[in-house]
Amino acid sequence: MIKKYLIERLSWIILFLFLQLFIILVSYFDSTIPLDPIVYIVFLSLIIFTIFLIIRYNKETKFYKSIEAWENNLDLTSISAPESPFEKIIENSVTSQTELLKQIASQNLMSLELEKDELLSWIHEVKTPLTTMRLMIDRLDNGKMKSNLIYEWLRIHLLLDQQLHQKRIPFIENDLYIEVTDIKVLITKEIKDLQSWCIQKGIGFDLHIEVKDVLSDAKWLAFIIRQLLTNAIKYSEASDIIVKSYQHDDQTILEVKDFGRGIDPKDIPRMFDKGFTSTVKHHDNAATGMGLYLAKKAAKPLLINIDVHSKLGVSTTFTLTFPKRNQFHHIIGM
Repeated sequence: MIKKYLIERLSWIILFLFLQLFIILVSYFDSTIPLDPIVYIVFLSLIIFTIFLIIRYNKETKFYKSIEAWENNLDLTSISAPESPFEKIIENSVTSQTELLKQIASQNLMSLELEKDELLSWIHEVKTPLTTMRLMIDRLDNGKMKSNLIYEWLRIHLLLDQQLHQKRIPFIENDLYIEVTDIKVLITKEIKDLQSWCIQKGIGFDLHIEVKDVLSDAKWLAFIIRQLLTNAIKYSEASDIIVKSYQHDDQTILEVKDFGRGIDPKDIPRMFDKGFTSTVKHHDNAATGMGLYLAKKAAKPLLINIDVHSKLGVSTTFTLTFPKRNQFHHIIGM
């Protein structure tokens, strides 16, 4: 800031030095004016001017230092009060712009809330005809047509469910209810819901649930498990999917392992990125790139860590590591 201040006042400093030099030159060429007293006066003037610069530096840069340290978060309380007319002009400009941005942000937030409410309402309305459609499909006698329709119905149902949770995730902290949850019950229910899809693809499940009870939010944990199971089914053909849970280092571990096409090593760091799909089959229209992203987002406030290990063309294992019990005061505090 000192360098900036000196550059800002450079023209005044040059003018002052020029005047002092000019007085010395006049005294030097004019024999009627004694040189020594003039040099002495100039020396004293330089000292006074230096002291003046130091005092003015602290006074004039206080406001600008607060502007420079301002985090641009629409909170003006950290900015020092202006003391000069120019500083007041700057403050008025910053204040007016901040108020305008606050109004725009408030309007955008209201529009976003309205859009979210409308979409959630639409999703709930769509569920009614979707339920009716499932009942109609169940009454069909043609086995092949029934199986195909159930598969397409399930795809629509999963996409709506994904969209519903996507809109709720920004407010997940307000929706959490931590309790002892039986993961075996959750997994069994999700497998039952996906049964028609599994039968169509010839996929079975091998469950090894050593640890059943975990502390978590049942609704959001079910959503995370659903994304992992649907991902495993989507990329597997005529094979078993192994689901097991066990205890390790006072933490519950849940693994979902499939023997599908696997993941390319270069894709693994990006698996949980929004909208990312495989680079191996980039034109796979069945992939939305949202399931694993939403699962990761939902797992974060639950303190659940998701990892993936895969061998291309061999298998893929997704691992959920649940937090230790003494870590849950962070979640309960939210």
